[in-house]
Amino acid sequence: MKRRRIAIGVAAVVALLASLTACGDKVTEPFKDAPRSSTTNREAADIIEMPDGFSNLSTKCDHGNRVYVVYKGDDNRAALAVVSQDPTCNH
Repeated sequence: MKRRRIAIGVAAVVALLASLTACGDKVTEPFKDAPRSSTTNREAADIIEMPDGFSNLSTKCDHGNRVYVVYKGDDNRAALAVVSQDPTCNH
């Protein structure tokens, strides 16, 4: 009976470690999820900080389109919106 408990415990630990290893930290792997071009827009973005507990916002122009990204701290999720050919963006 004791061997069976030990075996079950070891199997549970191995399964937990395998699942944690398989998931990895996708957020820290830049540009490894899809092919991309060699150009990168490193221009500064306007940051709008909301009061604590609310999502923050950044906006910038890219090729005449205004891009908005809403994010909360360092969380690995965000919302994205694009205004196509925004007249406030200089081409």
